[in-house]
Amino acid sequence: MVRAGLTVERVTIAGAELADDVGLDQVTMSQVARRLGVKDASLYTHVRGLEDLRGRIALLAADEKTIRIAEATAGRAGRDALVAFANAWREYAHAHPGRYMATQTPMQIDPELVAKAPGPRRAVELTYGMLRGYGLAEPDLTDAVRLLRSTFHGFVALEAAGGFGHERSPQRSWTRALDALHVLLENWPPSREGETS
Repeated sequence: MVRAGLTVERVTIAGAELADDVGLDQVTMSQVARRLGVKDASLYTHVRGLEDLRGRIALLAADEKTIRIAEATAGRAGRDALVAFANAWREYAHAHPGRYMATQTPMQIDPELVAKAPGPRRAVELTYGMLRGYGLAEPDLTDAVRLLRSTFHGFVALEAAGGFGHERSPQRSWTRALDALHVLLENWPPSREGETS
């Protein structure tokens, strides 16, 4: 018998909270069931299994992170938008490490769920919109998106792993990295595609 009030949303949130507490790779269906006070079998009425649950956590996290970024960047452009975007990204990663990792981990997610989830689509729109403020167009837009994602994710992943042992504070390095990204985006090098090496 399914516990009264148990829904796919409650199961997903319980999984997301567990991921933040113990790490995404440590989440199991049994642990989520214990957290909810139900038998393991009760969860399968709402999610198909661990991969489905992790996909739902990723979509939940994408929605949450995108909302934060949208709120932070509203009405901003140029350096102000870049800094607000980056800080919202980093703050979400700090506040929800397990959920954040779900957004950065390749996984198979039900296409129907993805189609209904606004987070991933909105994230792309916000990122490309912010970069268009720098006057970038394709293929430079895609290259710049990849650069930003690599920088932001690389920094927060190293930070979470304790990878910054130097006495200089990570915050100062973060601020300087954003300054450097702003200068680069304002002075984006012309494409060399089509040139022979």
